[in-house]
Amino acid sequence: CVQPSVPPVPNYKLSMSIPEWLQAIQNYMKMLQYNHTGTQFFEIRKSRPLSGLMETAKEMTRESLPIKCLEAVILGIYLTNGQPSVERFPISFKTHFSGNYFHHVVLGIYCNGRYGSLGMSRRSDLMDKPLTYRTLSDLIFEFEDSYKKYLHSVKKVKIGLYVPHEPHSFQPIEWKQMVLNVSKMTRSEVRKELEKFARDMRMKILKPSSAHSPMKERSRGKSLSPRRRQASPQRRACRRDKS
Repeated sequence: CVQPSVPPVPNYKLSMSIPEWLQAIQNYMKMLQYNHTGTQFFEIRKSRPLSGLMETAKEMTRESLPIKCLEAVILGIYLTNGQPSVERFPISFKTHFSGNYFHHVVLGIYCNGRYGSLGMSRRSDLMDKPLTYRTLSDLIFEFEDSYKKYLHSVKKVKIGLYVPHEPHSFQPIEWKQMVLNVSKMTRSEVRKELEKFARDMRMKILKPSSAHSPMKERSRGKSLSPRRRQASPQRRACRRDKS
């Protein structure tokens, strides 16, 4: 039998513009294809340190198996690590359709005063967006408008912090520094909140919300070991990207 060809991992060349480089990364993800099998090939615990998740991303490039939205975010971080001018942060959506809730996540990108995204989805307009949006709210509203085409109403949007470019970092990714209940807000309210948050992000004055959680954990008498909490992020990951 013929072995399926393994797509080459993209390499940044000095002649490339950042949008071209991001497009090369997205094209690589598309060559891996979206995972429709119902089986998750890579276990991703969101509470793991960045260094561990980067090892999983390396494994993805070796195995060349189809991926879902959460794996695409980890892979996008891994492939953009050498570009300090490119800031990366997770954007999660909770949507409602036909009596069910769905979860999806993409990798937000900020570079040279513009926003865009990388990602994977069953729907071509719910993954990568070009690096052309002037504000974070413009990018979020673009996703919201895309969801409307599929009759999904966006209930919540969660924005994480910039992911460090240090691949050996022991800190976990901050997935939800800001949670907006957008279904109960006007667009102008959402815009105001997002723009304040985006400004604080650019000034790097936000600290991970998880930095405050150990006291809460301790007061409930629970272990701080991430191993204890393994099951829930895993279960959540399996429900992701039904959109």
